[in-house]
Order: sequence, then C-alpha cells, then structure tokens
Amino acid sequence: MANFNTHLNVAFMVSGTLSLTVYKAGLIDDSGFLMCVALGTIGGLLPDLDSDNSTPIKLGFNIISFVFAFGLVMHWRSELSLLALIVLWLVGYGFMRYVVFSVFTTITVHRGVIHSVPYMAILGLGLTCLSYYGLQLPLTISWFYGSFLFIGALVHLLLDELYSVNLSNMKMKRSSGTAMKFYQHKDKWWYLLLYATVVLLVYAAPPFELFWSRLSDPSAWAQLKVGMLPEMIENMLR
Repeated sequence: MANFNTHLNVAFMVSGTLSLTVYKAGLIDDSGFLMCVALGTIGGLLPDLDSDNSTPIKLGFNIISFVFAFGLVMHWRSELSLLALIVLWLVGYGFMRYVVFSVFTTITVHRGVIHSVPYMAILGLGLTCLSYYGLQLPLTISWFYGSFLFIGALVHLLLDELYSVNLSNMKMKRSSGTAMKFYQHKDKWWYLLLYATVVLLVYAAPPFELFWSRLSDPSAWAQLKVGMLPEMIENMLR
C-alpha cells in the first residue's frame, strides 16, 4: 500500500489541479478554492482512519481530543473554579485520546468497511448536507466541498490498489482488491447499513440537478479558453 507522504502529496496535487480548474471557470471563489484543495487533501487521508498506527488516525484523534476538551472548558467556564477547569480539560482530553481511541481501534479492522467506497460516499454526502443545511452555504459550494472530500478519498483507494500490483513481474499482491471495495460478503450486514445510509443521504442532500446544471453550463467553461496558455505560446500556435 502507498505510504502517508504518497497519499498526502498525490491527493494535494489532484485536488489542487481540479480546484484550480473550477476556480478559473468561475464556479468557486478564492475561499472556495482553498477549501476544496484542503478537503481534497484531507479526503486523501481519510480511508486510513481504520489503521491503528497510521499518522492520520493519531493526528485526527489528537485534534478531536483537543477540541473536545476545549468545548468542555468553554461550556463550564463560568461555573467551575480554575482548578476544576484544569481537571476537566485533562480528563476530557484523556477520555477522547485514550479511551475513545482505544475503543475505536479495537472495533475497526484495517481495510475493513471504513476503507471502502460507500463509506467514503457517506462522508462526502454528509459534508454536503452539513455545509448546505448546517452552515447555510450555497448549494453549489456545498456540493463541491462534499465532492472534493470524496474525490480525495477515491484517490487514496486507487493508490492503494495501484500499489498492490507488483510491476516487476506483473503479479497481483495479496492486498489486491482490499482497498477500493464496494462490498465484502463477510461484512454484508455492515455494507447493508452503509448503502442504506447512502440512500438516505442522497434523499436528504440538496438538489443535485441544480448543481449539475451549474457545473455543465457552457458559459462557465468558456472562461477556461481565455488565457489558458501563456501569450507567447498562443502566438506561436497561430
């Protein structure tokens, strides 16, 4: 399988290229461009959340633990003493970082249901719904955010599949087929739950037709033809 740096760099390059394309087409603004690059890069690390010793899971739980502890302190800041707040901070962080992390790594198996296409689709659709309904962002940018997270995750899964091929003698490694999964019979009940969740999120998601009409609008993509190549090269091609 590909290592952390490979996943990070390739996801960044792919999401950066796609983000710059839709930005130049006028479909997103400056902040949307930066967020799409970031979300695509994050998506490129998400499938390894089921790996007990992976960098993404350790970094992710560290961040979640800090945010959880901070939220506890902010909620009780006016009712508790300084000493009690310090204890609350440490207990909250320790609970998330060690107890919840331990439970999560115990119940998850590397390259299990988390390391699959429907699970990543749930995360992408979930982010789309959160952006549109929760953060009240425009429909187009909400779909772009969810799509870039999903695309980054697909890049991760595809890289793992490519690394499962021994190119020296063109043989498939034992890990082949365990990365970009749509279904595994041994986890059939989990996959039933995943696909049921996907259906519910598709039903709840903001109208995709409006996003597609904006994405396929010829006037937007016509902007790419203006200034696509440096002026010197355009003059040479004339």
